[in-house]
Amino acid sequence: MFRGNHPARVDEKGRLKLPAEFKRLVDEKYGTLFYITSRDGVAAEIYPMPEWQRIEERLAAIPSFNAAKRKYLERVNYYGQTAEMDAQGRVLIPQILRETAGVTGDVLVFGYQTYLQVSNREDFTKHMDANPMTEEDFKDLASMGF
Repeated sequence: MFRGNHPARVDEKGRLKLPAEFKRLVDEKYGTLFYITSRDGVAAEIYPMPEWQRIEERLAAIPSFNAAKRKYLERVNYYGQTAEMDAQGRVLIPQILRETAGVTGDVLVFGYQTYLQVSNREDFTKHMDANPMTEEDFKDLASMGF
């Protein structure tokens, strides 16, 4: 399971070297193939291919004319590409996603259980400042047993 935050860097060619802790898990559990995409263009999401295939299986069960499914697929396909990790542990972030999400240079790589999220450091800290946890958030979590 991916967890925590690891500052990293996207090089001038658009490659992200996976932080060592995340790479170790990838090596042990997943292999070298990923689907890199975004649902909103704000951050890159890096899914090990087995995790992405689970999402595709769930999507396949939804009728193709479902509007929400179509919107979701439009976005994840627009931003998405398959990528293979190289021998140095790097993956190429799709150019359109690098540009849209501003994930170049110094970035933050977060573990979100089954995938990694890559965010522009400055944009992410602004987002957290603008969206603090509220009492309502804590109530929602408590209602789910947290």
